[in-house]
Amino acid sequence: MSLTQQFIMIGFVVLGTMLTRFLPFLLFPADKSTPKYIQYLGNILPSAVFGLLIVYSLKDVGITTGSHGIPEVISIILVILLHCWKRRMLLSIASGIICYMLLVQFIF
Repeated sequence: MSLTQQFIMIGFVVLGTMLTRFLPFLLFPADKSTPKYIQYLGNILPSAVFGLLIVYSLKDVGITTGSHGIPEVISIILVILLHCWKRRMLLSIASGIICYMLLVQFIF
């Protein structure tokens, strides 16, 4: 890639990043109320992301091979308990990841 192509690529990356950062403020200014469907998406998408992470994390787990899914089940239980207790998605997900990594590296 030539130097000119590198500058063009960096420019497009910067433009794309700025567009995704500023577009919501341009589409939904503070002086107008947010549309109902955007509020709905704001309420439903965190749970959908949680479900997607669970499906993606468990898609290759085999209960008949390896550690039989035990570290995954322990980590999922931790995530559920922390989320029910603290209601902090980032804390729940990060704790589940750390728990899983520690279990896989040191116990299983």
